[in-house]
Amino acid sequence: MTLIVSESPVLDPRTLAEALQLRAAHPEAMPLAGGTDVMVYLEAGVIDPPRWLNLWRLNALRGLSRSGDTLRIGALATHTDIGRNADAQTLAPALVEACRTVGAAQIQNRGTLGGNIVNASPAGDTLPVLLALDAVFELHSAARGERRVPAAAFWQAYRKMDLASDELLVAVHLPAPGAGDHTHYRKVGTRLAQAISKVVLGARVRLDAGVVTEARVAYGSVAATPVRCPKTEAALVGRRAGDLAAAADLVAQDIRPIDDVRSTAEYRRDVAARVLRGWLGTLTA
Repeated sequence: MTLIVSESPVLDPRTLAEALQLRAAHPEAMPLAGGTDVMVYLEAGVIDPPRWLNLWRLNALRGLSRSGDTLRIGALATHTDIGRNADAQTLAPALVEACRTVGAAQIQNRGTLGGNIVNASPAGDTLPVLLALDAVFELHSAARGERRVPAAAFWQAYRKMDLASDELLVAVHLPAPGAGDHTHYRKVGTRLAQAISKVVLGARVRLDAGVVTEARVAYGSVAATPVRCPKTEAALVGRRAGDLAAAADLVAQDIRPIDDVRSTAEYRRDVAARVLRGWLGTLTA
């Protein structure tokens, strides 16, 4: 393999193979997709990368496709792409709803699912939904090829990911919902639109004959990373529909919110439990 070395401040690959070679040769280059977060960081002086790796032209990273029981979403699929896609509406309605709350229409037209994932903000709107839906991330490297990482293992610490310096996120794989699956998304912010979340919930429970057999409860903005709630999930399994709301009391043991400019830790703990309890109370056999 011959690595492509360039002194240009903007690396502009036309194929995924070329992008991966440039990623390996220029680890200092920041990958750039929709740029909706990057432009904010640049304006604020938070980042000043010496070089950019422009991914926007890579059609191999676009599109949504269904194959059997899996929905594959390219990393460059925009929030608008996902919101308008019939397969996504059928197989992942909670993700569609989350994508429709990301900023304004202009942001949804440009912002990508992959960018939301690798930005790794604890407040990322789609991230708790991806946890709740057992998403798997497809990562590629020029040297090592493809590997797949479950969303539950991807975000390791504040803005730290299981993503090597020579890897790119190529696609997201979502398993089709099972019989009896119920999913939910809820974002709580200062206003209804164009607001960074104070609490964001993604949840899924599977009911069989009125009994929960599987549960996923995930939150954003309540810890250093988007998080699953293992104690809450365990408390839900085995309970009957109509007797689920009390499990929300355990959320406070699963999350670690902080006080910041958007909210207080106490508020986040209270709201996190309330939004889950409200949804669980609507579920019936």
